[in-house]
Order: sequence, then C-alpha cells, then structure tokens
Amino acid sequence: MSAALQWFKSSYSTSEGGACVEVATSPHAIHIRDSKNPADTGPTLQLTPTAWAAFTAGCTPR
Repeated sequence: MSAALQWFKSSYSTSEGGACVEVATSPHAIHIRDSKNPADTGPTLQLTPTAWAAFTAGCTPR
C-alpha cells in the first residue's frame, strides 16, 4: 500500500530532523505518518477527506 503513495512534508518543515509529519493522499483517504519512521511498516493514521478537512479547519489561525 504505502509504496504507491507519494509522501510529502509541509513546506514549513526544516531539514533539522525535528518533529514532522508526512502526508500522502489517495482518492478515499489521507495518510499521515511520523517523518522519523518512514518505513512502509511504520504506523500510519488514515482519515477520510471529510475528517481531514475538519481537522485542518481547526488548525487554521483565526
């Protein structure tokens, strides 16, 4: 599954190896993983696009 996904980090992430997450999208899910554990066997969180939209809306500064 993960081998076909295109993972990316936020443009706000630095190359210092801090606490970053990586995100990949597929037609029916948003996949999230820890950038320090990128192996295909590492844990991932999968959200529906609707749940992801609700999450990111809550992260937007007001």
